[in-house]
Amino acid sequence: MFFMELALGQMLTIGGLGVFKITPIFKGIGYAAAVMSCWMNVYYIVILAWAAFYLLMSMRGDVPWRNCDNYWNTFKCVNPYARKQLSCWEKSENATKIKMCTVNMVNVSASEISDPVKEFWEHRTLNISSGIEEIGSIRWELAGTLLLVWILCYFCIWKGVKWTGKVVYVTALFPYVLLTILLIRGVTLPGALDGIKFYIVPNFSKLTDSQVWIDAVTQIFFSYGLGLGTLVALGSYNKYNNNVYKDALLVCTINSSTSMFAGFVIFSVVGFMAHEQERSVAEVAASGPGLAFLVYPSAVLQLPGSSLWACLFFLMLLLIGLDSQFCTMEGFITAIIDEWPQFLRPRKELFIAVVCALSYCVGISCISQGGMYVFQLLDSYAVSGYCLLWLIFFECISISWCYGVDRFYDGIKDMIGYYPMVWWKFCWCVTTPLICAGVFFFNIVQFTPIKYLDYSYPWWAHVIGIITALTSMMYIPIYMVWLWKKTPGDTANKIRQIVTIDLNVHDLRIKMQEEMK
Repeated sequence: MFFMELALGQMLTIGGLGVFKITPIFKGIGYAAAVMSCWMNVYYIVILAWAAFYLLMSMRGDVPWRNCDNYWNTFKCVNPYARKQLSCWEKSENATKIKMCTVNMVNVSASEISDPVKEFWEHRTLNISSGIEEIGSIRWELAGTLLLVWILCYFCIWKGVKWTGKVVYVTALFPYVLLTILLIRGVTLPGALDGIKFYIVPNFSKLTDSQVWIDAVTQIFFSYGLGLGTLVALGSYNKYNNNVYKDALLVCTINSSTSMFAGFVIFSVVGFMAHEQERSVAEVAASGPGLAFLVYPSAVLQLPGSSLWACLFFLMLLLIGLDSQFCTMEGFITAIIDEWPQFLRPRKELFIAVVCALSYCVGISCISQGGMYVFQLLDSYAVSGYCLLWLIFFECISISWCYGVDRFYDGIKDMIGYYPMVWWKFCWCVTTPLICAGVFFFNIVQFTPIKYLDYSYPWWAHVIGIITALTSMMYIPIYMVWLWKKTPGDTANKIRQIVTIDLNVHDLRIKMQEEMK
């Protein structure tokens, strides 16, 4: 899919909306990808706002999540290393044994005891409310960091892809330096090997869990930027005879290697943390935001020079995130401007500023006191694997079956001078559509309502979540029906005009370039 999208953009030299003139009835895929990119722009940058907040909080003599004597801490807060000194006992209640402990002269259940890292995250950073029903007030510090990262994103892309390419030298390469520093420190810690073993040794019993499959597919799709129009946009800036096949193989290899490399960095420290707390690695490891904002901050407490390691980690997180953010933005901006070039191209900088400002305003909902619940709702619906599976399934069908994989291969040969492996044809025609459809329906059947920790969302929140998902997904069938009814002629004529058009790639390029003048 990575190769297909890059080749498609390079072949037609146009963004994610215009490329579907290759099969006009599927142009709804371009609109769906644009809508999903909007949701991604709102959702993903919130993580960067949190990272920027932690980075700023780390720039002091000591990290503020070390102790329990801060104004945001509750009486149930106990440092993990002080738990061994608590007075605890077991009591029976309804034939169940409950472990009780005395904390600050109050008897509480052991399960209710909190630690300073968790309380800094929940009470200082998020100031989280009891549920999505209580959206609460705006967290103005996070509003400031969110504004900061949006300003950075704007100035990374405002001058176009050539300027963005220069910025990438910093945002893409410098994190490798930070990752290497963190890895060297991590593997020298006691218990690091246990964390690495947990990371690389497979647990085959998890293969029966549907959530594992959807998480794996979602991770791959988001990691490679598939289905959002980003790769199509970036490919459209290549020279026509650029060897896109070699580029795709090289970038995919580097991407996967970097992900594996980063995993060693994280889990070496997680293993050390488990060793120090005398717990299993599985108990310490967390998923989602918890890994970055709970596990790693806990780990740096146990390192000399905690503030330095915290600053390095969150700076790395911010740079990597910014890189992904402005690539997604570039895909959306290119698609929209290429669709209405006469009006938007002379006003590109203003248009980008408007998109950033509107996205910031919508993103404010994710940094209120109830913002985490909104964030999780977007994560589970609007930018979920379901939407990406839906988009990529139709993308494969449109190019491989409707336009024709042989004609598409001819276009690739015209660009790079030779045919790629036949294997990719099989993937585009059979493997990828089947995997997308299979995982999609497998997860629909086994769907369970989302929860945030122990909090269950009300029914109306799920309805809102489903609506946000449908804002992108429904563009595809709605556009199909609209264009079919709009196109004159009988069924055979409609199929020739909007499904399997007769133009080859060369003629399509000429037609599109004339339309963009």
